[in-house]
Amino acid sequence: MGRIAGRFARVEPRRRAREFVLGLLSDLPRKNCWTPAEHAGDATPYGLQHLLSRAKWDADAVRDDLRGFVVEELHDKDAVLVVDETGDLKKGTATVGVQRQYTGTAGRIENSQVTVYLACSSPRGHAAIDRELYVPRSWTQDATRCRLAGIPEEVGFATKPQLAARMINRTLDAGIQAPWVAADEVYGGNPQLRGALEDRQVGYVLAVACDHRIATHADKVRVDALVKKLPKRAWQKLSAGAGAKGHRFYDWALADVADDRPGHRYLLVRRNRSNGELAFYRCYSADPVPLTTLVRVAGRRWTVEETFQTAKGLAGLDEHQVRRWTSWHRWVTLTMLAHAFLAATTAHERGHHPAPDGLIPLTCNEIQHLFTALITAVPPAAHRLGWSDWRRRHQARSRACPDERQATHHR
Repeated sequence: MGRIAGRFARVEPRRRAREFVLGLLSDLPRKNCWTPAEHAGDATPYGLQHLLSRAKWDADAVRDDLRGFVVEELHDKDAVLVVDETGDLKKGTATVGVQRQYTGTAGRIENSQVTVYLACSSPRGHAAIDRELYVPRSWTQDATRCRLAGIPEEVGFATKPQLAARMINRTLDAGIQAPWVAADEVYGGNPQLRGALEDRQVGYVLAVACDHRIATHADKVRVDALVKKLPKRAWQKLSAGAGAKGHRFYDWALADVADDRPGHRYLLVRRNRSNGELAFYRCYSADPVPLTTLVRVAGRRWTVEETFQTAKGLAGLDEHQVRRWTSWHRWVTLTMLAHAFLAATTAHERGHHPAPDGLIPLTCNEIQHLFTALITAVPPAAHRLGWSDWRRRHQARSRACPDERQATHHR
């Protein structure tokens, strides 16, 4: 918290931010403004609601501090920037950015809010370092709706690859060395994003669809057609990294992409050893690299899924009940900070205190459990009872409001 203290002009919001992050780090079963406020010892949630909505502090400046913290704690020579989006299911139409759209969280079209994240992933650990809310055209074309949600006038429609490029450029402009970027098909199929990375000589391993076309010395062909022409000797068995059940071995092959521009471009193909399923990647590097390097980068992409899982499950990334632009950015940034603390502490403990025989290494889940048990104080019973009264009184008012509106309407 000392890293972000200077971003708050007054001591009150700084203390509120600390209380809020402590609540996010706790083992509360549900995390919104009410539960962290009760955990902090406040009598009502109004103080934390003020922190998220009206208090004076810059969430983007805190994001920059968070990025520096994650890079300092987790970055190494094998680090990869990973781009991916995740959806939060939401009801209604007033929450900023929400509409019926496809989200991988549900695996179908749902009423949801979609955010593109940039994560730093290395063998030491992984955590999100930047975020951009995807604002659909149904919002950007409705000025009144945007104004009611507090979206700044300068915010226009941007595709997910454009949001990804914005975050990558911010990271590189901050002086952070990032030799590789990995992402899925949404980003790999976008030539503008690939071109932007090549202009900055940043290597990439980006997934593409089976009908994606690449240039050969003869013609442009679909990648699933090209793979059929690869000889058996082109395939090598290599690990994409360790998973929960050990190394994840696949068969891999590499083909050159015809291009006269500077740099080296490849098609990387992954084949599942059990069912023969194929996956394809567009790759670029400023200098020649071996197949093992591209496989390593491709294997780091899956860590962003674990980042989402732990940030949601342990820090409440998707549990916010805020509707406006500023409140959303503040909630997500502080949640990312809480998760980054867990990831960095886990990496530190693993590096300085290796697990003895018979124990698995410490995990983010176990770090959170120990932090809650050893660091966080338990509020007295009277405080818990007071909050029970407050919740029930608030719920009673909420139930009475529709009845009062209906009576007024009839009169």
